[in-house]
Amino acid sequence: MKKIAIIGASLFQEPLIKKAKDSGLETHVFAWASDDVGEKIADYFYPISITEKEQILEKCKEIGIDGICTIGSDLGTVAVNYTGNNLGLNCNSIECTEISTNKHAMRIAFENNNVPSPKSVLAASYNDLYDMNLEFPVIVKPTDRSGSRGINKVYNNEELKNAIDAAIDVSFEKKALVEEFAEGQEYSVECISYHGIHHFLAMTKKFTSGEPHFVETGHIEPAPEENFTYKEIQEIVFHALDSLKITEGASHTELKIAGDGSVKIIEIGARMGGDFIGSHLVELSTGIDFVKAVIDVAMNREPDITPKTARTSYVRFIFDKTDLDLLNKIKKEHPEYLFSEEIHEITSDEISDSSSRHGHFILCTDSINDLLKMIGY
Repeated sequence: MKKIAIIGASLFQEPLIKKAKDSGLETHVFAWASDDVGEKIADYFYPISITEKEQILEKCKEIGIDGICTIGSDLGTVAVNYTGNNLGLNCNSIECTEISTNKHAMRIAFENNNVPSPKSVLAASYNDLYDMNLEFPVIVKPTDRSGSRGINKVYNNEELKNAIDAAIDVSFEKKALVEEFAEGQEYSVECISYHGIHHFLAMTKKFTSGEPHFVETGHIEPAPEENFTYKEIQEIVFHALDSLKITEGASHTELKIAGDGSVKIIEIGARMGGDFIGSHLVELSTGIDFVKAVIDVAMNREPDITPKTARTSYVRFIFDKTDLDLLNKIKKEHPEYLFSEEIHEITSDEISDSSSRHGHFILCTDSINDLLKMIGY
């Protein structure tokens, strides 16, 4: 039996572990022991933190794995590509890892390759910017985190100092990126790459809580073509993937499109998008099994990226009672729309990043108009 290593055991990784097992692979899962779902469903679980790439490599040598992957985790890709390169497995290069997991290195790569992207400045403290004449508002974010952690929009120097401190506090390398605020609607693009050939799978329209933290409130897929064409976006995204030297596996590109149609690439993760976009929405809307494609690439097999359906999928995150009321209305009026739900206790705590939301529900319809009418957009 072929063996696959999976980095991470959280709920994000559950679809990957289950799909690998369903595909007849022996699953070897690595993560810090914390009673996560992956610890229970893996064939073999190793209580090794995903940050301990050297330990993971040594264990994978001992096991004799045939492939290695992760989904929805920038940090997990470090161990994936470190181990994969040392064992001669199919994965992205170490150089790709260094560029795609650090937002400052990514900005430099974009600038060097003429990829449209916001201008930015690196800061290890507020003092690094004291003599700079910044044009507010700006976005401040940690250089190496995801899930909306440590992100703030600020309008003056006093707010800037607090935002830089907050970003550095959650950053692994203790640095922040201060970037110009890009106007426009937010979108994301999911791709799968195999041996340097990129495949466009889906484009998603994103909705957020707005400033200051911009936590995602929902995603619709496929995104309606408004002031852009899919062909135009595909060309820009593929060029950006090349600039980051992404050749293998999933990628999640976040971008903004302004009213005049101009595009700015915000950032790219060399992994599947979180928030159920990669693990659920892509397959619901296109019929393409994105999780299976990630496994196939890791096992050095050509992925099946043939669309099999054309539907509309949507994930809505629970922030307050209004979201619960919408869910209950859908259950009453159109239960056939509801694909899945998971609701946690609603508290009065501020929702400042993706991890503090109170659950979600996923819808799927044959018509985007039916969906938009139901959710009120």
